Amino acid sequence: MSKNLFVVLAALIVASMLLSACGAPVTAVPATEAPKATEVPAATVVPATEVPTVEPTADPMAMFLPAAVTGDIISAGSSTVYPLSERMAERFKEEGFAGNITIDSIGTGAGFERFCKTGETDISNASRKIKDSEKESCAALASPRTPLEFRVGTDALAIVVSSENTFLKDVTLEQLAAIYSTAAKWSDVDPSWPAEAIQRFSPGTDSGTFDYFVEAVMAPANKVDNKANLPAGEAAILKAANIQFSEDDNVLVQGVEGSPYAIGYFGFAYFNENKGKLQALTVGGIAPDEKTAEDGTYKLSRPLFIYSDAKILQDKPQVAAFINFYLKEVNNEILSVGYFPASQALIDEALATWKASLK
Repeated sequence: MSKNLFVVLAALIVASMLLSACGAPVTAVPATEAPKATEVPAATVVPATEVPTVEPTADPMAMFLPAAVTGDIISAGSSTVYPLSERMAERFKEEGFAGNITIDSIGTGAGFERFCKTGETDISNASRKIKDSEKESCAALASPRTPLEFRVGTDALAIVVSSENTFLKDVTLEQLAAIYSTAAKWSDVDPSWPAEAIQRFSPGTDSGTFDYFVEAVMAPANKVDNKANLPAGEAAILKAANIQFSEDDNVLVQGVEGSPYAIGYFGFAYFNENKGKLQALTVGGIAPDEKTAEDGTYKLSRPLFIYSDAKILQDKPQVAAFINFYLKEVNNEILSVGYFPASQALIDEALATWKASLK
């Protein structure tokens, strides 16, 4: 093929391609645009409230539950407090305590001797406050003790005569002092009373009840320098004729009930146990009961205590547990024993003393 023919053919091919490209344009129908999707705003992430992890903690008082402790508890002292402490010991055992509790009724003074002079007891029961001389004895022990005071109730000292007594219903404090000192016959105190010898019964000198009677009745009637005098009051009752002393209140009960001309005094609980055999006198026209004991209108009402020591409570959990139980439950039991509750404020104060002693 000639060169010129090749060129012509090539030109034709190129021309044909150009014509195809320049053909009628195809009108493109624009595709309907899909609506843009509404944008969902990103969710606000609210952080979950964190619940603090609470580690289970043991009840700090669990170690003082009656069933959690064992060992010996030794208590001695007031014959007045004795029936109350005995009841609280029974309750403590009922709640699960498996150890031994010894409670001796030997009088407040003798109880403080065993607590402060010989250091034999864990708890001292008392129907009066501890004396400074007794505190000094506690401090002088080889292992010194500092007595802690716990108020547990209120007693109304009962002045009692036999149920057969028909002439005596009320007595004044002044008459009572004469009955327990210089008067030989009832008629010496009041001419309208029988001309019969007075038979006197009294707690012994180791008893807090004796101490209280001397302080409340005998000392004011035996003044020195125009002031109530304890030594003079004590001497007066100790010199009285026809008097029997005993640390055992049951002996006093039996003595008084045996004669219409007898008289005695002791804690209200012992009268309460023997109402059929004895009569409780009013004093200055006021009868002993819960209200008059609490407000002080009955002139022979007095506080009741138990004492211990911080080191004893720390070294002997069973003693700490018993005292804690005693204070928390005593007002549930005391009326049935025959005494009257201390105010809740006084019980709370005693519990605060207990708590502080364990630190």
